[in-house]
Amino acid sequence: MRFMKVDEIYDPTRVESNWYEFWTEKGFFKADANSEKPPYTIMIPPPNVTGSLHMGHALFVTLQDMLIRWKRMDGYEALWLPGTDHAGIATQVMVERQLAAEGTDRHELGREAFIERVWEWKREHGGRIIDQLKHLGASCDWERERFTLDEGLSRAVREAFVTLYEEGLIYRAERMVDWDPVGQTVLSDLEVDREEEAGKFWYMRYPLADGSGEIVVGTTRPETMLGDTAVAVHPEDERYKDMIGKMIDLPIVGRQIPIIADTELPDPEKGTGAVKVTPAHDPNDFECGKRHNLELIQVIGFDAKMIAPAPEAFVGLDRYEARKLVIARFEELGLLEKIEDRPFAPGRSERTGVIVEPLPMLQWFVKGKPLADPAIEAVESGQTEIIPEVWKKTYDHFMYNIRDWCISRQLWWGHQIPAWYCQECDEVIVTREDPTECSACGSTHIKRDEDVLDTWFSSALWPFSTLGWPEKTPELEKFYTTQVLETGFDILFFWVARMMMMGIHFMGEVPFEKVFLHAMVRDAAGRKMSKTAGNVIDPLHMIYGAQAEDLDPNIHAELLRQYPEGVDAQGADALRYTLAIYAAQGRDVKLDIKRIEGYRAFLNKLWNGARFGLMNLKDFEAAPYATYQSESDALPFDVEAISTADKWILARLNDTVATVQSAMEGFRFNEAAQELYHFVWHAFCDWYIELIKPTLYVDAPELAGQRRATQGVLTYTLDTILRLMHPIAPYITEDIWQSLPRGEDAPESVMIASWPTVRPALSFAGEREAMETLIELITAIRTIRGETNVKPSQTIEEAFFVTEDAAQAAIIEAGAAYIQRQAKVERVSVVGREKGDALSGAATAVAAGVDIRIPLAGLIDIDEERARLTKELERVRDDIAFVSKKLGNEKFVAKAPEAIVAKERQKLAAYEEEQATLEKGLAELEALAASSNA
Repeated sequence: MRFMKVDEIYDPTRVESNWYEFWTEKGFFKADANSEKPPYTIMIPPPNVTGSLHMGHALFVTLQDMLIRWKRMDGYEALWLPGTDHAGIATQVMVERQLAAEGTDRHELGREAFIERVWEWKREHGGRIIDQLKHLGASCDWERERFTLDEGLSRAVREAFVTLYEEGLIYRAERMVDWDPVGQTVLSDLEVDREEEAGKFWYMRYPLADGSGEIVVGTTRPETMLGDTAVAVHPEDERYKDMIGKMIDLPIVGRQIPIIADTELPDPEKGTGAVKVTPAHDPNDFECGKRHNLELIQVIGFDAKMIAPAPEAFVGLDRYEARKLVIARFEELGLLEKIEDRPFAPGRSERTGVIVEPLPMLQWFVKGKPLADPAIEAVESGQTEIIPEVWKKTYDHFMYNIRDWCISRQLWWGHQIPAWYCQECDEVIVTREDPTECSACGSTHIKRDEDVLDTWFSSALWPFSTLGWPEKTPELEKFYTTQVLETGFDILFFWVARMMMMGIHFMGEVPFEKVFLHAMVRDAAGRKMSKTAGNVIDPLHMIYGAQAEDLDPNIHAELLRQYPEGVDAQGADALRYTLAIYAAQGRDVKLDIKRIEGYRAFLNKLWNGARFGLMNLKDFEAAPYATYQSESDALPFDVEAISTADKWILARLNDTVATVQSAMEGFRFNEAAQELYHFVWHAFCDWYIELIKPTLYVDAPELAGQRRATQGVLTYTLDTILRLMHPIAPYITEDIWQSLPRGEDAPESVMIASWPTVRPALSFAGEREAMETLIELITAIRTIRGETNVKPSQTIEEAFFVTEDAAQAAIIEAGAAYIQRQAKVERVSVVGREKGDALSGAATAVAAGVDIRIPLAGLIDIDEERARLTKELERVRDDIAFVSKKLGNEKFVAKAPEAIVAKERQKLAAYEEEQATLEKGLAELEALAASSNA
């Protein structure tokens, strides 16, 4: 046996300082592709290489680590594969800012030198986020860490692109795309946010060329009229039937454009029913232009400034400055009909926040529908389950309405598109190896496409590219399909759906069996965390407090502003426990520092309970550790010798194991954490430890067998608690577990000990019921003591339990010793109804169907207690009068918010209940006084 001392005070900084290094050195995180154990695989959602730890990372690490540690203990070959994403736009922008500060840019450096500069940045700073994840206790197989631009994944990306091209699922075409003028790249639909904001709607009059009148069009973007090529009306709109085919003199520009009939673009019920058509700057107009063979006239450039063929006075102006000038010119010409305030939803770049510019461009696309259909079927047939189910509807909506995916980006950092263009015959060459000549004409004048692929293209291959695909590796054979994808709901479209499409297409199987989508971490008020709002809670600050290294100074300053007394180190375990217990399915996590402090207090409770146990186990010789494992093994205690309290805690422990197991299987992480919290705090620490103290403290040789049996139950219970809690709070459970008495054949770590199982032989239904009854009775007596102001040091001479039920009477008599010690009662008497009713001057309570009578004579100062109760009664009557007056005011009830009125009514009910209790107490006191004077 080995026994190590547990510190008197729980210090998370000390507890969490060494175990991670111990786990990694021992290789406990490694997964073996040749193992005969069933696989359990989770692919980490690769954080951006530019990123730093935030609460979203803390949440996914907590939940995924809970799953992986649980399954590792449960006999699975558990692989949690880590990695980072090259984050094309974000990383390039970051390095370009550095270059700008140095007075240069990427074009001056050239592509090759710029890419090397980014790799240099990645080598220096790219591991930061991974190091920070380790602070949270992430038990990833770090030897398998991947990066989306490493050699193996780059090969996979190229293979996927070429294959899809050969299958006709990737194509190049001129289509309307969203252009980011700041990021200087095309964006996919999902990288553009569209939220409603305040705007204006301008109505402008266009004169007909024949002088017969004018037509009024409405627009949110007046500057685009410089590129108008038509005005569209509905063919059945009576107002414009005679105008169809006529020409318009386009104001300012001096061009003539036609009035066309179109059934899709104009709506006679909206606006004026006439719509200006700018095919080069609006996706709907672009489609209309194709239907009517309209000219594409681009008047806004890639920098969001006006370009020719816009009139010379506009060229070079920012698009919004051009808007002001267009409006001014229309006013001068008397052609501005009116301006309305109207909300609109412009597309804004997710990365830069700028309003995107729709432009027609030649780009690369992936066909959506052929890839989406099998992914839809996989979810419909149950091959992949989405949890919570509400997100399935969102998934279906996106997949059934999927559009082709623009995958080319005008960046240098990323996977360069493997396409070459012949300068002689315009042939497009797409190959797995770099070509030296044109495959059509043999010319060596070929040029590679300068664009790179959308970052999400490589991420879509993550479940199998990280395992060695396109090679048929042992890892791919063992660990694909993965069992769970756990990630945020916000990347359901960006990542989850695309992995489903690519996984099924290339592997023939779904990439994961279950998808669990966690909610968002918000502040205590439910607001989204942001540096702008000043409500960010930094995970490292919570873990290390003022000692946190690499902490954002602005966040540090904001936290000190919110909490001027400072924030102590709470530890990773407390942070993880808080996130787990609030991670209810479908509900955002509202995080408050005080909650984290509260769960540190819970861990401190466990620490103190374990410390008490270990102090009383120093002379306990552990049985072989196999006795802790399964129903078929022996137990570390003699069942015949254990007490009612021992049997009760074992039965409660069985229930806890079953509840935690069920909760983990159902991804109800909060229920698992909540069940353990209540069992540890209340059942184990508050009750069991107190109940067994007399047994542990005895020194009589004849009671040694009973003491040893209780020591065995205590050891077994502590060991099971630590194994159950380990996935949530790995550090403290390891630290305590290492101090438990156990045989030499025990595992080296709790993280490789077996997961607890329910043992039906330890259910003890009768003893459990008996102990629950005794606990209710003890609690009731404690309540009487509190309500009647009996001093804690005073012993109640006798407690009477009034019952005619023989079974209840037997439980009370058998458990009298528990009642005497826990309620500080000298004698326990079970009496019938007649004798009980004859008792006078006694405080009364009912618990577990039993009347409890506590004679108060000699326990309290009657005059002092009468004065106290009278004063309390006066106070509560004043409160009742005040609230009653408020509720009697008809104006208040009619005008105040319903919630406020309801709250006042609740207060009144509580006051009235308190009044009844005090009046009852006074009546009992007067009866006691009368009895004493008789």
